[in-house]
Amino acid sequence: MKNVIKIGNAKFWTDYNDILYCKFNNDNPSYKLDSDKVKLYIRAITKICNGKAMPFLIDARDSRGTFSSSAANLFAKTPALAELKISEAFIHNSIGIKLLIGSYKRIYDPITPFGVFNDMVTALEYCIDTKNDFYGSN
Repeated sequence: MKNVIKIGNAKFWTDYNDILYCKFNNDNPSYKLDSDKVKLYIRAITKICNGKAMPFLIDARDSRGTFSSSAANLFAKTPALAELKISEAFIHNSIGIKLLIGSYKRIYDPITPFGVFNDMVTALEYCIDTKNDFYGSN
């Protein structure tokens, strides 16, 4: 774990594989992610990535709540993030979060390749595969 940034219930970091990890841990089902918080996340992500495109591994296990449409749109359409995202691997452990991810990808970001997983190992394999495809490594 290097370059760790914590913002409220979110944590962002990279590792030796050049994968951006995003861990969200919120137990409030009424929580609604807003644009102001997403702007903080975007600053943290761009700082950590330092201009290098990476797969994003987004761990939403044990997280609850939703997002505003402006927050989702901002996260999906910000040019700086679009240049940094090779792919997105989402980890979930509830049907609610799985449905939320599906809605987000269908409505706001159908372009970025993604996978939805139940475990870290499979999500990490997906990230490594998409990174290798992007950079042409095997």
